[in-house]
Amino acid sequence: MTDAHTDTAPPAGYAAALTELDGILADLERADVDVDVLAQKVQRAAFLIGFCRDRIGNARLQIEQAVSDLAGD
Repeated sequence: MTDAHTDTAPPAGYAAALTELDGILADLERADVDVDVLAQKVQRAAFLIGFCRDRIGNARLQIEQAVSDLAGD
């Protein structure tokens, strides 16, 4: 995987983050993973996981608000 992103460049969205995480995981599972790149890939993966958690949390809040609005009608 070519690392075209900086460690803090946000992905286009949740699906893009998952796709990038899958690519990082595939890279890390290779026997010939470059140790010098390993920390960078793990750091990027941690950033993407945080990004996904934030997106899930925001979606949950929006769903709860929508359900609350429906219950109030």
